[in-house]
Amino acid sequence: MSTPPTTNLAWIIPPPSSPQSLSLTLSSPLPKPTPGPHQILLRITAISLNYRDLMVATHAYPLPAKPSLIPGLDGAGVIEATGPDSAWAAGDAVLVFSSTWYAGGFENLDFMTILGSGDMDGTLQRYMVLDDARAVRAPRNLSGVEAATLGTAGATVVNALLWGPARVRKGDVVLTLGTGGVSCFGIQIASALGATVIATSSSDEKLEVAKKLGAAHVVNYKKTPEWDVEVLRLTNGRGVDQVLEVGGAQTIVKSLKSTRAGGLVTVIGALSEGSPVDILPLILMGAKTVRGSMAMSKDMVEELVKIVEEFDIHPVVSKAFEFDEAVKAYEALREQKDIGKIVVKGA
Repeated sequence: MSTPPTTNLAWIIPPPSSPQSLSLTLSSPLPKPTPGPHQILLRITAISLNYRDLMVATHAYPLPAKPSLIPGLDGAGVIEATGPDSAWAAGDAVLVFSSTWYAGGFENLDFMTILGSGDMDGTLQRYMVLDDARAVRAPRNLSGVEAATLGTAGATVVNALLWGPARVRKGDVVLTLGTGGVSCFGIQIASALGATVIATSSSDEKLEVAKKLGAAHVVNYKKTPEWDVEVLRLTNGRGVDQVLEVGGAQTIVKSLKSTRAGGLVTVIGALSEGSPVDILPLILMGAKTVRGSMAMSKDMVEELVKIVEEFDIHPVVSKAFEFDEAVKAYEALREQKDIGKIVVKGA
């Protein structure tokens, strides 16, 4: 049995060398942290990257990073030690929960407590001390690399489909845009819960992946620019019950046009920019709901774990980089060409 490392190691964010430059530097060996009461010492096995992490590392995030901030929002690991009175045990596999929004409504989210930004060090390190409440039992059917992807992308989909004004039901029709991490989870979770999924993406290769994940219908938006018309055709003119909207200004109008009267569009991301558009007539005349979803509670992550285990869902991991290749992982994230999630393995 190998001896655990005696020091910590982390990636840190130095001051920017130029505007929007990618700033990541590997630290010198750091002291190994010690858990206090009701805390755990977690050996990080994998860190999953999100677009927010790229914003932090390029100093484009609205909350300025403290000097030598350790980035990283999501992670998974194995507990190496516990502090006094901890509810966990050494050897437990857990997910890192990124904030202190444990239950209740969005008003309970404190942005200042979110890991990997501002003054809060994140997951891109070998060891991490967490309060007991910031850990969630990892799904038993997933590897550490797979489990690391759940916290933000997967739980965001649970928030959208199951915690909004319309909980997705068997027989509903759900539209997903693209094949990034959130959209892949959207296809998997919606289809597992009995919904019919229509997926759009930019290439036939990506759409083949969408089919394998559970999409019943696929639309190549490069070949079919008026994809909203195709969605209406596929639903016999009715429109879909829910849309997972990640595109932003260039897709929101088509998403609303694709939605049935009284349906729901959940805005999860804004990957495109464009001129301002007037969406009020589409919302008002169709009695449609547009809801923002940019975070998740611990309750949502715990529900996700149950779904992943019940339906044996395995996240789509595009690439898993070694710990010393973190900069390459961030560069891959910036290129936005991968299907699914990009992960950095633990040190």
